[in-house]
Amino acid sequence: MNEFKQEVAERVISNGCDTTMIEAGQQFLRATTVTKYSYNFAWLGRPIIQYPQDMVAMQELIWEIKPDLIIETGIAHGGSLILSASMLALLDMTGAIESGITINPNESKRKVLAIDIDIRAHNREAIEAHPMASRIEMIQGSSIAPDIIQQVQAITENYSRVLVFLDSNHTHDHVLAELEAYAPLTSIGSYCVAFDTVVEDMPKEMFPDRPWGPGNNPKTAVWEYLKTHPEFEIDKSIQHKLLITVAPDGYLKRIK
Repeated sequence: MNEFKQEVAERVISNGCDTTMIEAGQQFLRATTVTKYSYNFAWLGRPIIQYPQDMVAMQELIWEIKPDLIIETGIAHGGSLILSASMLALLDMTGAIESGITINPNESKRKVLAIDIDIRAHNREAIEAHPMASRIEMIQGSSIAPDIIQQVQAITENYSRVLVFLDSNHTHDHVLAELEAYAPLTSIGSYCVAFDTVVEDMPKEMFPDRPWGPGNNPKTAVWEYLKTHPEFEIDKSIQHKLLITVAPDGYLKRIK
């Protein structure tokens, strides 16, 4: 396995230097954004609105980091919450097998904490009826409102290993405020992922009905945040491995 992992690492480095493959990935993203390709997928029955490549990256991070808390901004239909919760369930299951004990999912400490300014009633009902519901806590309100941030910070105090996914309003100012609020909650060695940084690399006309676009999006917020936060660095190896991702420069690893 060590030899295989080394081969993978070498291929990823090669990908990052292969301009033909990188451009092919960008062309695919531009073409499929128009056709809402990312809306075609679900995780355990709930629409997830993510590219499969980023879904794979999310599960790899969760398995590697083994968080006991995942903070997510943006809920929509709840697919991402279900993905995160199901991975936490797998972590509990494997831990139970290794230790020879039985874990009641209703008593597991591992949890997904999700925030959204508008949790639609039908989505809340479906999420709460899902088999993974016991691992999910939802808060309705703006993710950058002081009272919401305080709630999240208070909950986080009870956890030691935290992973953060930011996927709500994609304007520069909103994402920068989310980074200021939630990135510091990320554990050392874990990640804060800002999704849809790819907006910066898309033509302006692709977002005619959105308040974000080139020059005003999650990637510009990430760049601004990193100017004063050396405790984070962009893990380029993830985007080089995926080639197709909505989060180029968005996989931020906390290194100190």
